[in-house]
Amino acid sequence: MAIFEELDIEQLDTITSGEIVAIEPGSAAEAAGILPGDRLLAVNDTPVEDIIDVQFYTAEEEFDLLIRRGEELITFEIGRDYGEELGLHFSHPTFDTDIRRCNNLCEFCFVLQMGPKFRRTLYIKDDDYRYSFLFGHFVTLTNLSDHDWWRIENMGLSPLYVSVHVTDWEKRREFLRNATAPDILPQLKKLADWNVQIHTQLVIVPEFNDGEWLERSIRELADMWPAVQSVSVVPVGLTSHHKYKMRVHTTQEAADTLDYVHQLQEIYLEKFGVRFLYPTDEWYLVSGQEVPPLEAYDDQALHENGLGMVRGFLDEWAGVKTEIAEWKATHPEKWPCDGRKLTLATGALFADTLQMALNEFSELTGIETDLRVMKNIRLGEGITAAGLLMGEDVLIQLGSVELGDVVVLPRIIFDHPDTVSLDDLSPQDCANRLKRPVALADTMGDIWDVIIGESATIRWPE
Repeated sequence: MAIFEELDIEQLDTITSGEIVAIEPGSAAEAAGILPGDRLLAVNDTPVEDIIDVQFYTAEEEFDLLIRRGEELITFEIGRDYGEELGLHFSHPTFDTDIRRCNNLCEFCFVLQMGPKFRRTLYIKDDDYRYSFLFGHFVTLTNLSDHDWWRIENMGLSPLYVSVHVTDWEKRREFLRNATAPDILPQLKKLADWNVQIHTQLVIVPEFNDGEWLERSIRELADMWPAVQSVSVVPVGLTSHHKYKMRVHTTQEAADTLDYVHQLQEIYLEKFGVRFLYPTDEWYLVSGQEVPPLEAYDDQALHENGLGMVRGFLDEWAGVKTEIAEWKATHPEKWPCDGRKLTLATGALFADTLQMALNEFSELTGIETDLRVMKNIRLGEGITAAGLLMGEDVLIQLGSVELGDVVVLPRIIFDHPDTVSLDDLSPQDCANRLKRPVALADTMGDIWDVIIGESATIRWPE
């Protein structure tokens, strides 16, 4: 730790460090006497720039942590058994910067399609390989330094999630609007040589990277199996603020794309033992086709990329139906459903699926449900996903209808660490404005919890 001991306070203020916000009870860090508010500077003699460094350099049973506490530097000698939690929680996963910025200008990028007067963070284009490793964010690999590549290789950062879009070098540069973007295929080959597993995605824009470009991209990625573990096929989404000449897929184009992907899946299933190629749920919803069973996703960890979410919802509902029937049989004197009415809101994309489940729910319970399909006024009616609805848009549209006893909103509207919508409204704000209890739900089980008084997300108007 000698490299830090000669620094004065002003110099220490310039050194990257991780702010510790909590200590896990019973952990090695608590036993050592580390406190919230301390800042981690180094493990042994190695400065740390993120939690990946912390995880990598504390993998031994014994190590030293250099902590800054106010103006004091303290070295803690840590001893722990393998598998025992260190127990440090940091304010940010990355210490040197909050998140690495993107150097591309993709015309379909949602940041470039945002309207004015949203919160500042919505205008940040992130493209950080560390968040790819830690949280499954898709990145383009266009902004990596030699040091970044060294870390990926020597720390074994696998899997990584990579936005490819199109494998042809010049076509990809055009797609990313980045004339200096490196060739993606040699980059993927390098990762493969290092035994890094890669999940890729292709955001498909009609008349740009579909057709022969899509066929070539899939073929060249499949040539890298098993290093390239999957290809997610994603339809482009465009807001009303889109400034370029792209367009979304027609219903027939979506159906044709699904047919093509399904044909290739059969080939890869026979060749690789997995389907390798996975269309996101939106293709099925737009074309009106039934989503496949969960087995069709081969246990790939791609749920957050929009694969299998609808099927997961439907399978969960099948289990909840059994739970409701059993509850009714065992609690007939406490049946809570008589005379109850719920008002629910969702985006147009998921509305038909949710309405089908709600019809069965009402038939099973006797509860009246009123589903309201929300228009996305701020981003445009072409944006139909519930997760992109604005709180204000929902409040305006629900404010003109007769509401039920409880209003149920998609939890994903408030999918932010501070539990606020894209326009910074909280569930409590919604309850106050609507003058009704507001509950958040992901599943039909969440809705049933509202009825039996077990919802942990309900907010009452103040």
